[in-house]
Amino acid sequence: MRVGFIGLGSMGSAMAARLIDAGHELSVWNRSPGPAEQLAQRGARRLDNPADAFSGDAVLTMLADDDAVRTVVLANDALQRAPNKKLVHVVMSTISVAFARELERAHAATGLALVAAPVLGRPDVAAAGKLNVIAAGAADAIERVKPLLDVIGQKTWALGAEPHKANVAKLAMNFMIGAAIEAMAEAVTLAERYEVEPDKLMALITGTLFSAPVYATYGGLILKGEFMPANFKLTLGLKDVRLALAAGETAGVPLPFASIVRDNLVDAIGHGDADKDWSAVALVARRRAGLDGGTRRR
Repeated sequence: MRVGFIGLGSMGSAMAARLIDAGHELSVWNRSPGPAEQLAQRGARRLDNPADAFSGDAVLTMLADDDAVRTVVLANDALQRAPNKKLVHVVMSTISVAFARELERAHAATGLALVAAPVLGRPDVAAAGKLNVIAAGAADAIERVKPLLDVIGQKTWALGAEPHKANVAKLAMNFMIGAAIEAMAEAVTLAERYEVEPDKLMALITGTLFSAPVYATYGGLILKGEFMPANFKLTLGLKDVRLALAAGETAGVPLPFASIVRDNLVDAIGHGDADKDWSAVALVARRRAGLDGGTRRR
């Protein structure tokens, strides 16, 4: 397939590389030139204007937030300028529900198909093609981009014809990850205060009731204090929890624990941890418990 790819951060670059390796004809754009140049060396065509990515069979956007998608796609008139009206736009970014609905209206006005397909996984999972893809949109549009989603992820979870439903599910999942990190941080801190060895508690957690990937991955980071380099920055975690809270407020759904996670992420950022992995929120629990000022772990 002829595919445009916009947004080449650590996740986007890993996904784009897999598409190239699978034999798809890729045209790429990124705000900073370095990642695009690296993919060009692997056979991608580097674009000077992101709107030019909307000229093939599909275009995938993996941008940081609402503002980035709005600037690159909507403000650039990329939808109106697309020459192929059968093109499918796959938005893989984690965005607000309100903006997802705005994108639905914008695509309907131009006649272009929209599929929301945010993913679950970190860059190393993306590089291995083991992401889980949460997809929503018209069934025929999802089917048309299925060969791409199959390369990027190990499974696609279809959630209906309205694209914003995938964004709701993604925010719900990211909130649950944040809640799991917070729960593990508090549990490990409690155990450490009573001189229970943290590694033994974490083995108990991940080997019994909580034997799930999110606990194993983030539990290991909390235990080792390996917060740099960040595969998912604290600031991005804060953004996603805020989006979940906004979605809840709009729908009249209180999310009290999400408020706690948000406040602790703000606390961590206020103490200089903004560029660390969002599992570094564990330092907040340690600091409050008086364990080494919360700074022993890297």
